[in-house]
Amino acid sequence: MWSKIKLLRMPISIKLTILYTAILSCILLLTSFLTFTGLLYVLFTQAHDDLRQSVLNVTHYIERTNRVDDSIVVLKENMLSPGVILKIYDEQDTLLIDSDTHVPAPAAQRNNHESDNREFGNHKASNHRAENPKIETMKNALSQLIDTDRLYFYQTKKQISVNGRLLKLHLMKPMLEQNHFLENLILNLFITNVLGLIIAVISGIFISNRILRPIRNITEAAKEIEIKNLEKRIPLTDSNDELHELARTFNHMLNRIQTGFEKQRRFVSDASHELRTPITVISGYADMLDRWGKNDPSALQEGIEAIKSEARNMYGLIEKLLFLARTDQNRQILNKTLFNTEHLIEEIYQETCMIAPDHTIILEQNQPADICADAACIKQMLRIFIENSINYTPGGGKISIAARKLATYFEVTVKDSGTGIPEEDQPHVFNRFYRVDKSRSKVTGGTGLGLSIASWIAEQHNTTIHLDSTPEEGTTVIVRIPLCED
Repeated sequence: MWSKIKLLRMPISIKLTILYTAILSCILLLTSFLTFTGLLYVLFTQAHDDLRQSVLNVTHYIERTNRVDDSIVVLKENMLSPGVILKIYDEQDTLLIDSDTHVPAPAAQRNNHESDNREFGNHKASNHRAENPKIETMKNALSQLIDTDRLYFYQTKKQISVNGRLLKLHLMKPMLEQNHFLENLILNLFITNVLGLIIAVISGIFISNRILRPIRNITEAAKEIEIKNLEKRIPLTDSNDELHELARTFNHMLNRIQTGFEKQRRFVSDASHELRTPITVISGYADMLDRWGKNDPSALQEGIEAIKSEARNMYGLIEKLLFLARTDQNRQILNKTLFNTEHLIEEIYQETCMIAPDHTIILEQNQPADICADAACIKQMLRIFIENSINYTPGGGKISIAARKLATYFEVTVKDSGTGIPEEDQPHVFNRFYRVDKSRSKVTGGTGLGLSIASWIAEQHNTTIHLDSTPEEGTTVIVRIPLCED
């Protein structure tokens, strides 16, 4: 049923109302049918029992006295159940006893005596079968209900032999009141069912509209949301139901979309700023060389060196951007292998001494350890921390590297004596394009992407990064990489 209803092009509240109304209609019809059938069974069973008991009493009396001419005695013996009417006929269909002369004989009795005789015989044979299973009573109930001048009777017939005479007993019980009761019951059930369905339809539409109101609110909010209006949210109600959870989830989704969009917008803005600087420098030197620098060897050399430097910076920035783009798309491939860290740390130390001759580089400790990781990425992550220490440590400053093997992880510590990081900036240094030096001066260099890359590499290796920094005293970065399990 629901598969057909849901194909209709109408609001879901109407569809739910139709479904619930159809289910309620079936329930009401079934209940009404069972109620009517139960009462019908009770009424006809009671009438059948009264007639059966009256037949037994009258038959027993006639067989015991062997006479039927004294109708007064028969009627005064209280052999008939309340409301039962007795008519006794002889073989010539002469009425011998009539307990109620106001009730005429049924038309079938007056017009077709031969059929009655067959009914007497058949009823006598089947009456005994009906005494035990009451289902027989219900099966024959409607056939035993007769209409005489609009007076409904429930009847039974029996024949007995007394002193060689064949007597026909015809017992009837008026069913007019019961018939009126059943008619009124049917009418009342019909009215009740119709009123119930009307109330169900009205209340169903009202309740479904209230229940589905949060969904409409979600729809309206979704229509109003645009790129320039991501602050729109769905008001939450106090009801802790599925629709409340849906609205809360939708708001949470909007929060994440807004956060992602703001990050993307900031990313594009910062990337444009970082790319604008080298392009401006390259364009400026190219214009200078084109105007008058071609004939000046010193200006020509200066321009070439500046263009090459900015090209290298731009290349490095593009490489970092491409790396982060691959990580966002889960396309960055890691080649994890088992290797010993001693040679890696020594190589990083030697390279640092070469690129930072103005700083004091110290390798305090280099304990070997076996880790399962991408060696190139681990080296890139450690070099990012060391390069930051070089950029933010004045010439002559000290940078120390220490590597040691602990119980469950390999720990690398990079410590410098540089300018440090203010406390309010420390939670944000791993965000893309975030730089403590808001001026983005060429003195400190950098693009603000290195620590973002380092954070991703650490996450892919289940590595933790602990940063401790004090302004004007220096920064300490502790990297802990899990050891390879045996």
